[in-house]
Amino acid sequence: MATPTPVRRAWRALTGLLVITALLFGVNALGVYVFGKSSWTPELALDLQGGTQIILEAKTPDGATPSTDQMNQAAAIIRQRVDASGVGEADITTQAGNQIVVQIPGQADEETRKRIESSAQMQLRAVLATTAASTSYVGEDGNSTPYPTPDPGLASTPTASPTDGSDLNWITPALQAKFLAYDCAAADNDPANSPAGEPLIACDPTGTAKYLLGPVELDGSAITDATSGMNTQNGQWVVNIVFDEQGTKTFGEVSQRLYAFTQAGKSPQNQFAFVLDGAVISAPSMNGVILDGKPQISGSFNQESAKTLADQLKYGALPLSFGIVSDNAISATLGSQQLQIGLIAGLIGLALVALYSLIVYRALGFVIIASLGVMGVLTYITLCILAWRMGFRLSLAGVAGLIVTIGFTADSFIVYFERIRDELRDGKSITGAVEDGWGRAKRTIYISKSINILAAVVLYILADATVKGFAFTLGLTTLIDILIFILFTHPVLQLLARTRFFGGGHPLSGLDPEALGAVYRGRAQFRAPVSEGAKGAAARRAARSRGEAERRQTIAERKQAELAAKNGTRPSSTTEGDD
Repeated sequence: MATPTPVRRAWRALTGLLVITALLFGVNALGVYVFGKSSWTPELALDLQGGTQIILEAKTPDGATPSTDQMNQAAAIIRQRVDASGVGEADITTQAGNQIVVQIPGQADEETRKRIESSAQMQLRAVLATTAASTSYVGEDGNSTPYPTPDPGLASTPTASPTDGSDLNWITPALQAKFLAYDCAAADNDPANSPAGEPLIACDPTGTAKYLLGPVELDGSAITDATSGMNTQNGQWVVNIVFDEQGTKTFGEVSQRLYAFTQAGKSPQNQFAFVLDGAVISAPSMNGVILDGKPQISGSFNQESAKTLADQLKYGALPLSFGIVSDNAISATLGSQQLQIGLIAGLIGLALVALYSLIVYRALGFVIIASLGVMGVLTYITLCILAWRMGFRLSLAGVAGLIVTIGFTADSFIVYFERIRDELRDGKSITGAVEDGWGRAKRTIYISKSINILAAVVLYILADATVKGFAFTLGLTTLIDILIFILFTHPVLQLLARTRFFGGGHPLSGLDPEALGAVYRGRAQFRAPVSEGAKGAAARRAARSRGEAERRQTIAERKQAELAAKNGTRPSSTTEGDD
């Protein structure tokens, strides 16, 4: 005899669930053993794991206290940078009017520190002169002094007003002497806070070359996007920049001017410098007129440094420069205690749900327990993968979301089981009740879960960062709950309904029609119960069945039964009732 279609569907669903589980474990195994970036345990957030605390203090050119808007803007940009580095559940706040406190789970690597500490004040300046780095001043007589001490009597005012950023009139005798004597390694250098409307002396990050640059012609506020990529022609990593409308116009004018120097063979005036926090990260020559506002920065980049720079420029230039006040490790003693309390509470809740399920649903309760177990496995491995791929870290709020989900998941099973029992009370077979109960229960469950997901999304978008973990785990586990409901709970019941224990309505199965009060002969039509004169256990079972049937009647059925009792007739109606 051919296998019934519901049985084939059930096995296909369970096989699909097994394949999904194997794929998830396989993906995480790749992250652990191949890429070395994943783990078999979920990553913990700052409140559970401890981590690194970095306190930054704002610096302004005139020494004034920064405004609240400047501090809030800087904190927002730092958060974007930290999130872009893959670190989740970071806590970033302002304090004392001029400080930003950055708390990161675990130990912050060097790249993450650079993202946080760098002010990323990118400037575009024309190159006026360049030379190798020097630590002494060479005078006109050829003699050098051990320290950069140019003659203070040299003229510091241009003899003619410069007309643009490439005009050599910017180079006064005093500036030329200072440039020659400039020590790239001097601790008191502060090129990042130099005035934008004046020339700048700066070095490359390695300190091997120094540049004399014209005034700022563009800054980081004109950048709308920045991405890293590999130049297919030479295999070098580059940073691609996109300027806004005004930046495109200004850069087009600069490129026309510098390209004219390229055609005339004037170097280094045909170069422009990208200056990041006072350091010349790239000073390419202009090899064409760029009018689309999409220049490309090249230099000694690798994949990580190119991505770091692109992220810094993409997420905006900080309105302030910052210095590190402290860099300390913080513990998670309190969070660990709360985690233990939360886990104990979760286990108690899980035990109570299991106990209630076994008391009310008898053997069906084991289906609930098994479903919760499968859901726990899928949730656990998913959190491990998300920690690797998205930087998600489990916080106390996230643990609370997992605990709350236990109750929400049990609700789905209760709705389904009660629908099955209603179908049994209506006189249907157990296999028919499982299928019809599924058709009626899934609509209710889908609507309920949709509301949960919507609430989680809204909470995640609008809530504070400390609550986002709760919203994320709530939404994630709700989706997994739906998956388990479709691919495990219903298929398992389809198979169990065809066993002798469940399909025969054993009293301990939870699907005993007599114990459930299945005394109907059809929709809203009573079947004659056991006679009143029956004795012993049969009489008690009949009384329980009759009471259960009466308790499960709808209002319409109850009124019809009362009217029939008054008229001395048996109730009969074709009206379909649904409690």
